[in-house]
Amino acid sequence: MVSARFGSVVTAMVTPFDEGGALALDRAVELARHLESHGSDALVLAGTTGEGPVLSDQEKLDLFEAVASQVSIPVLAATGSNDTAHSVGLTRRAAATGVAGLLVVTPYYNRPSPAGIAAHFRAIAQASDLPIVLYDIPVRTGRRIGTDQIVTLAREATTIVGLKDATGDVAGAARVAAACPEGFDVYSGDDALTLPILSVGGVGVISVAAHWAGAAFGRMIRAFREGAVDEARAVNAALDESYRFQSTADHPNPVPAKAMCRALGLAVGQCRLPHPPAPVALDEEAAMVLDRLSAVRPEILGASHGARQSVA
Repeated sequence: MVSARFGSVVTAMVTPFDEGGALALDRAVELARHLESHGSDALVLAGTTGEGPVLSDQEKLDLFEAVASQVSIPVLAATGSNDTAHSVGLTRRAAATGVAGLLVVTPYYNRPSPAGIAAHFRAIAQASDLPIVLYDIPVRTGRRIGTDQIVTLAREATTIVGLKDATGDVAGAARVAAACPEGFDVYSGDDALTLPILSVGGVGVISVAAHWAGAAFGRMIRAFREGAVDEARAVNAALDESYRFQSTADHPNPVPAKAMCRALGLAVGQCRLPHPPAPVALDEEAAMVLDRLSAVRPEILGASHGARQSVA
C-alpha cells in the first residue's frame, strides 16, 4: 500500500472572507475542521485556490497559525512567489507558525531560465527544514520546471519531497515518479487527472473538488490501490460534473469552489478582486451540481458528503 507523507487527499483550501472582504480567521478554522472531518488528509493554505496572490504576508501568516493550531491533519503553507528573496523571507516566517510543510510554485511572470528556476527552489529549500512540495502549473506561471530538473532537485535537496503536477502531462508525471528518490510523492494538481496519475505512480491529489467530494476522492484512490479499477473508474465518472464545474473561462477557480462552499452552508464569502463576486446563477448551479452528485451512484460515492448541510 502506498503511504504518502501528507496523505492522499489534500484539499487546496479556499480562504474565507467576511462580508466586507476582510480575512475571517474564525471561518477559516471552521472550514478547516469541516474538511478534516470530510475526507481531507491535509490542507494547503494560501495557494491558487486560497487566493494567495491577494493576501498580504501578515494575512498569510495569521491564516497559517490559526488553522495549523486547530486541526490535527498536516497544513502546508504556500510561500512561493516570483520574487526569490520574498519567498525565502516568507518561508522563514511561516516555519514558525506550526505548519507541517510548504507548497512552492514555480516563479511566475518573470519567465526565468531553467537555471534560475532551480536556484529559486534551492534558495527556498535552504531557508527552512520543512518538507517542500513543488508546484508545477505552467498555465499560470509561463514556465515548466521540467522533469529532469525535478529529479535533480529531489536528489540534491532532501527537503524537496513531492510534486503537485498541474502540467497535464501524465507521461512526464510517470517519469518523475519513476526516477525520483523513494519517498518522493507525486500528486495530481488537476482533479480530473487524479486517476491517470495514480496509474503511473502518483500518490493522490491536491484538490479543489475535495471541498465537497473529499470522501469520494478517498474512495476512488483506495479502490484503485486495492485493484478495484472498475470501482475507481465509476467514482471518477461520478465526479466528472464537479471537474467541469470547478473552473471555467467565465468563472475560474476559486470562484466556483466558494459557490460550492456556500451551497454546503459554509461561510466563506466572495473572492477578492480581480475575481468579481459570483453571480446568483453560479450559486444556483453549484446547488444543482451538489444535488446531482448526492443523487448519482450513491452506492459508489459512499461516504461522500454530496448533500447540502449547515455547519455550526
